[in-house]
Amino acid sequence: MKKGLLFVAMIAAIYTAKAQDTEEPKSIGTTMLERAKDEKLSIGGYGEVHYNQQISGNTRYNGNMDVHRMVLFFGYQFNEKTSFVTEIEYEHVKELYVEQAFLNYNVRPSTSLRAGLMLVPMGIVNEYHEPTTFNGVERPSVDNSIVPTTWREIGVGVSGRVPSMPIKYQLYVMNGFNGYNDGGVLRGSDGLRKGRQKGAESTFTSPSLSAKVDYYGVKGLNIGMAGYFGKTQSSAFNGLDKNDDFAEAVADSTRVGISMFGMDVRYKLDALQLKGQYIHSFISDVAEYNDKTGKDLGKQMQGYYLEAGYDLLHGKEQALVPFVRYENYNTHHKVGGSMVANKAYDREEIFFGVSYHLAKGAVVKADYQMSKDAKDVKKNFVNCGVGVWF
Repeated sequence: MKKGLLFVAMIAAIYTAKAQDTEEPKSIGTTMLERAKDEKLSIGGYGEVHYNQQISGNTRYNGNMDVHRMVLFFGYQFNEKTSFVTEIEYEHVKELYVEQAFLNYNVRPSTSLRAGLMLVPMGIVNEYHEPTTFNGVERPSVDNSIVPTTWREIGVGVSGRVPSMPIKYQLYVMNGFNGYNDGGVLRGSDGLRKGRQKGAESTFTSPSLSAKVDYYGVKGLNIGMAGYFGKTQSSAFNGLDKNDDFAEAVADSTRVGISMFGMDVRYKLDALQLKGQYIHSFISDVAEYNDKTGKDLGKQMQGYYLEAGYDLLHGKEQALVPFVRYENYNTHHKVGGSMVANKAYDREEIFFGVSYHLAKGAVVKADYQMSKDAKDVKKNFVNCGVGVWF
């Protein structure tokens, strides 16, 4: 409840500007579609190279240097109504993924039908994850452990704007997390993250529903509300006799229900930049799932962060943005059955850092990360990186 009041207070504090010169928030998919209108074939990309160093007064740690990801965008305009967008991603030099691949059909100027592999509209970074769009070398931890970014599934749905209103909406029927593949997949330490199917020979048992509404009627302000509802997919149903009630019950114990709710706020006033996000997941049938699989999945997960930055070079071609971000997230917010919550999964982090935008689409970043869990285990990191988006 207190976290919700933080966001209400944040919105109330910044809701002072007039509703004028507003701008619709645009994800990379929307940006590529707009480029494709001007050119039959459009090409873009983004990439990140990172250095992460854990530091301690008593222990020496090796650092980690990584070409974290390199992504190529391709968009193609078949005609004025039909277009295609895809992202091809290399992670850690050796892992190849398709991040998006969807067909877009404009039913009318303000309404589009989409089908294919799409990002789930939840939070900020899952849709706006290019390195020049967020502060900090790594993406926020809440978006890593709770959302979990980059979360995409195959589905179909509608995206558009409400005519004459500063409201953007998305509604998709999609495949869901895979919770069981000849063994349990989901666990307490990182929640739903390992269940992302990413469109790669995905198991489908039943559909899930994903929806988000964005309000952008005040200059510099965007407020998003999102929801996701469904059950996990399971290989235990493959080849199952529909008349075998016992086998059906056993297979059903390999699935959990997921209801995820999110709220995010972004606000810019001249040089000032404010962000906030809150995500809460409710997971049903957890006790049965853990008993069947031997996992320790939590019954509820929740996380939030608040961030403030200030552009010291506001109004110039370059930007220099020192920032601070506080994060709090717990993948064992509540647990089911007789299981005891693991305090190591209740974490908070503080980041101090700076983003130096050398030009539009090129950034150098550095931050200091202080992390601790409810067991009072502390870890500190220095992170540095470069990022591009074109």
